[in-house]
Amino acid sequence: MAFIKTTEQSSKYESLEKMSVTELLTNINQEDQTVPLAVAKALPQIEKLVDEIVSKMKSGGRLFYIGAGTSGRLGIVDASECPPTFGVPFDIVNGIIAGGDQAIRRAVENAEDSLTQAWIDLQEHQINSNDVVVGIAASGTTPYVIAGLQKCNENHIVTGCITCNVGSPLAQTANFPIEVVVGPEFVTGSSRMKAGTAQKLVLNMISTATMIQLGKVKGNKMVDMQLSNDKLVDRGIKMIIGEIGVSYEEASILLQTHGSVRKAVDYFQNNK
Repeated sequence: MAFIKTTEQSSKYESLEKMSVTELLTNINQEDQTVPLAVAKALPQIEKLVDEIVSKMKSGGRLFYIGAGTSGRLGIVDASECPPTFGVPFDIVNGIIAGGDQAIRRAVENAEDSLTQAWIDLQEHQINSNDVVVGIAASGTTPYVIAGLQKCNENHIVTGCITCNVGSPLAQTANFPIEVVVGPEFVTGSSRMKAGTAQKLVLNMISTATMIQLGKVKGNKMVDMQLSNDKLVDRGIKMIIGEIGVSYEEASILLQTHGSVRKAVDYFQNNK
């Protein structure tokens, strides 16, 4: 079957510039509602990748996301939120973008076209066969990402991908491909829209399901979260109150003393 980029096909909507703001918002929202349905169809693929990531991380491995442009930025967002949310070290989940950190804010010309830079970027982290590398590219054709996964495959490093086209070169390269087909964008080719939303939903699933499987959530609470601001400290205190039934003041002292909800609760339960 010939590879067709549905993400590049013409929008179903014409004359966008003639639409009212109400029409624009309504039509964008209508398109956005199709994204979770597309993600649902990819759940079996997502499950296979998560199972592999969990297995590798239980053996001391790490998770890497690599991408360019919007896809790279989404990987960085997901990776950067794992330490504060789940209390894991900052280097357990890593986001790498073509063009380096400067590309997070501004596009770096031709960065996504490099066939060598992704492997160089990964080697800076001492990438090895315990790790998993997930390439993110809506089109499924980004040279930086594909070449990075090819080098990983050659070095016996497990690879996955998140793309929004069926049968792409990226999906054919990855050991565990995830294909979320969202169809043409509201603005033709603007894959920061539905495709970006789909990628974000899948990334949420991958990191959250993985961390839960690794024991970083108890019940439905982020018991290992970092206490990096007053809101989170207050949330932690209330978690402790809900778990062991002490006063706000007692819970606050326990949290300050032990540094995490989990440690505070464990200490109280083991010493009451």
